[in-house]
Amino acid sequence: MSWKKFLTSPVFFKHLALALLITLAFVFGVMKFLSVATNHGEEIPVPNLAKMSVEKAEERLDDIGLEFHLLDTVDYNPAFPPYSVVEQDPLAGVTVKDGRKVYVKINSGGYAKVTMPDLVQKTYRQALSTLRALGVQEGDVKYVEYMAKDVVLEVKQGGKKIKAGDRILKNSKIDFVLGDGKTGFNDEELDSVNTHEILVPTEEDLNNAE
Repeated sequence: MSWKKFLTSPVFFKHLALALLITLAFVFGVMKFLSVATNHGEEIPVPNLAKMSVEKAEERLDDIGLEFHLLDTVDYNPAFPPYSVVEQDPLAGVTVKDGRKVYVKINSGGYAKVTMPDLVQKTYRQALSTLRALGVQEGDVKYVEYMAKDVVLEVKQGGKKIKAGDRILKNSKIDFVLGDGKTGFNDEELDSVNTHEILVPTEEDLNNAE
């Protein structure tokens, strides 16, 4: 049989149709395999990792095909356990593809320490502004006799005097000893000064003095 007759024969078309079916079946199988292998079209909701330990969060993500990635440690937040997840990206509930990285930030193990600045002879307002910028809280205030009002004379913590350069924990409370604005005279001396009669010499007194 010549090639021309073969190419126009029913047998050729039968073989051609069979080859096309096999090719289509192979392509479909490959596409199906890739779809399953890559979870094509499947989206996974990101779980809420807040307050989980690093180990538990990593295990939770691994179980559902997501990747844990630690970004940083943030300042201590007492609302979260030490070394637990504080922030995550993507947020909980967002749907992502399989294998997506979830970036997290974890809580510190405790409050950091800051260096105490020199607050003596500063005004109370200046001292508060400085401490708040450092993350330190205001404690009790005590006034003592001093000529300048609201001037810091001492800074204490737990009854112990603190000096510039000492290290204290963030969020701790600092007590102040401030001046009350009085000169230091006692009440009797102040009354004497206030009631003392000032004598103005007369012209006759001045003439007699001459």
